[in-house]
Amino acid sequence: MPNHINTPTITSVTDNSENSSTFVIEPLHSGYGMTLGNSLRRVLLSSIEGAAITSFRVEGASHEFTALDGIKEDVVAIMQNLKQIRFKVHSDEPQTLVIEASKKGEVTAKEIKTNADVEVINTDQYIATIDSAKSLKIEIVVEKGRGYRTVEESSVTRQSTDFIALDAVFSPVLRVRYNVENTRVGQMTNLDKLNITAETDGSITPRDAFEQASAILANQYQALAGKTTVASVQLVEAVAVGEEEGSKEEEDALAASIEDLNFSARTTNALINNDIQTLKDLFSLTDSELKDLKGFGSKALDEVREKLAELEL
Repeated sequence: MPNHINTPTITSVTDNSENSSTFVIEPLHSGYGMTLGNSLRRVLLSSIEGAAITSFRVEGASHEFTALDGIKEDVVAIMQNLKQIRFKVHSDEPQTLVIEASKKGEVTAKEIKTNADVEVINTDQYIATIDSAKSLKIEIVVEKGRGYRTVEESSVTRQSTDFIALDAVFSPVLRVRYNVENTRVGQMTNLDKLNITAETDGSITPRDAFEQASAILANQYQALAGKTTVASVQLVEAVAVGEEEGSKEEEDALAASIEDLNFSARTTNALINNDIQTLKDLFSLTDSELKDLKGFGSKALDEVREKLAELEL
């Protein structure tokens, strides 16, 4: 019996609904169904980019415990309803939108005045009820992100102190479940078949989410492959500690100030605010470490990658 690790393929994709799909992956080496299923599930739920409201302001309310005249809900109830609204955002910049209603009755997400960069996915999401001749005006800030942002983190980046910060769940993948079955190829009977079902909020298709998750995993493992060889370790150490054996030109290049690299103002400020002052500081960070920097988005990461490629680093 061959002892190599099988390379799997996606043998079928079934669209259960507009926002739910099941992927069948086989044949997998014994035990790899659980390994691959758990990895994909974690990445799908935590690492796919999405959008959410990170702060808001209600006209006439000074804080979240304010009762609003003529409105059925208080600000806390409105806040919980706002967190359920799902968006698709086509810009890396925070988007400020307005919800305005003056007629008695229910106010839903369809009242959000969007722009060319923002789409509201669930326009029927309930927000509040106007029960007297009053009007309701809410300003919201929508941002792109990955995973979960605490209310403390949102407080740091909010536009002004009169905006109420929200904890934000950016992930567009609502739930993922998987199971592993036995399968066979020829005389090999102890192989795995992985069935994994992903459901999204409609801002991204399950197929696109699955491909993005697979690409993220592949990128992470590719970054590790081959990095334990002596030559690679020596190269990384030489860059990190500035060994004297390195050429003068390389040392001079790595000593270049971030401000001299012609990044955009937003990227430059984000790097400097995170105490990254030189190209050497930047070069010592991995992609995942860059993504974790405060105020550093995917657009800034792409800009850094292009600059390093331009400098042949």
